[in-house]
Amino acid sequence: QVQLVESGGGLVQAGGSLRLSCTASGTIFSLSAMGWYRQAPGKERELVALAPRVGTTNYADAVKGRFTISRDNAKNTVYLQMNSLKPEDTAVYYCNLRQWSSIYWGQGTQVTVSS
Repeated sequence: QVQLVESGGGLVQAGGSLRLSCTASGTIFSLSAMGWYRQAPGKERELVALAPRVGTTNYADAVKGRFTISRDNAKNTVYLQMNSLKPEDTAVYYCNLRQWSSIYWGQGTQVTVSS
């Protein structure tokens, strides 16, 4: 009963920046962890960044220092600020959230970084 709407993807030059956003709507009681995953062509889906409701965030080594995850709990929204983008960041990015025993996924948004 929870829907996630993603936005912010697109085509950028190497070294550029994008900010992804994901807003949850529907039956919201208490959101737990929220995060971002990505899947590049020919590769498995991987965790990019994870944010608990409060506390320490976690990043994949490949994006640490370049990407920043944040969340606005009042708006049920999670963001991913992506700086210094590289061609290897090209992938479909998916937001993910957990509420009690349920897990929800966004539909994915394409990020393409050209050389």
